[in-house]
Amino acid sequence: MSAVPQTSNEPILLRQDAGGVCTLTLNRPSQFNSLSEEMLAELQAALEAIAAEPSVRVVVIAGAGKAFCAGHDLKQMRANHSKDYMQALFNQCGKVMMTINRLPQPVVARIHGIATAAGCQLVAMCDLAVASDVARFAVSGINVGLFCATPSVALARNMGRKPALEMLLTGDFIDAAEAQRRGLVNRVVPLDQLDAEVKKLTDSICAKSAAAVAMGKQMFYRQLEMGFDGAYQLAAETMACNMMTDDAAEGIDAFMQKRPPVWKGR
Repeated sequence: MSAVPQTSNEPILLRQDAGGVCTLTLNRPSQFNSLSEEMLAELQAALEAIAAEPSVRVVVIAGAGKAFCAGHDLKQMRANHSKDYMQALFNQCGKVMMTINRLPQPVVARIHGIATAAGCQLVAMCDLAVASDVARFAVSGINVGLFCATPSVALARNMGRKPALEMLLTGDFIDAAEAQRRGLVNRVVPLDQLDAEVKKLTDSICAKSAAAVAMGKQMFYRQLEMGFDGAYQLAAETMACNMMTDDAAEGIDAFMQKRPPVWKGR
């Protein structure tokens, strides 16, 4: 994606739909796609709309220009220096992150450049992430006297405690290969292969039952917060409900008949 200067009337969030994949592109390239309150509001509205659209099978979140996302808009934060404003802003950000988590469709982060602070949080909250080999990641708030508390919630659930806390306490960057080793991203490819790799992943998901994917995503995150007994009870209930769907019957019949399944949708 090129770093084309943004005009004043250009949308700060772009949406493109093709083949069941909805791509949302953060479009504030001159501000490194920082998450202003306006950007968060646009993301929230877009995600809420997508949740009610069965035609959308996968969501991709991308960034325009040089960066994926540099976190919160620090200029806007300094211009509104009150605890009430800060609390509302971080609650707004948390709502966006939890909407991603609760969305029926899987969400894939496409990271071509830097992802810092809340931008790194956004990567961590996406269900899957594909990064270019030149992407870099940091939770760098500590460098300006601000511990990245809200990003820590997502980081701690993506990687081990010590690697997560090291990033949070030092603010140091890690490269894409290290991010993959730590569990922050799924795949790393050369920049010129990034779109092809994202498409490979989204094509694979789109070929599956939407009902099974939605049920599976919801169950996966719920069971993570449970003990073993509760997790297995939830898993058993989910599998039983899944087996009652038309898609499960079709999928099993298709497998036994050695033919491609024809999904009914969610």
